[in-house]
Amino acid sequence: MRCPRCKSLEDRVIESRALANGGSIRRRRECLNCSYRFTSYERIEEKPLMVIKKSDARREPFDREKLEKGIQQALRKRPVAQMDIENVLDELEESAMLLGRTSHEISSTEIGEMVLTKLYDLDRVAYIRFASVYRNFENVEEFVREIETLSGLKGRNSGEGI
Repeated sequence: MRCPRCKSLEDRVIESRALANGGSIRRRRECLNCSYRFTSYERIEEKPLMVIKKSDARREPFDREKLEKGIQQALRKRPVAQMDIENVLDELEESAMLLGRTSHEISSTEIGEMVLTKLYDLDRVAYIRFASVYRNFENVEEFVREIETLSGLKGRNSGEGI
């Protein structure tokens, strides 16, 4: 595996973890030349998971990088470790693959709701940020309503009502 920082081909595997019921493997690596740590993924190549868009029902391939950009934007300037973000992404990808395993399709709505559930557990400010874009808030009242709903969820389990 080529190091993204120094382009060396010499590295060592620090940790390996199976994802998506053994359908892929996540490996943490360290470059032996510059000591940079990075992540690589091995996947069985088969039919891609397609995401059904809610706006016009068109289909596009599942894109982990697109998911990561949305989550990173919601978590911008928040005190959340990159490793926690990677773990959330791994869990989301695994859940999406499991939900879409028979039809090779999953709706963007299902993905959005899964992201909201994870962000609720990880960082409430990021949850509100993501919800405002995902649910397309158009005014302050919608923000207030969502925050009131969030406040009402304090004693409940994180996935309920979201």
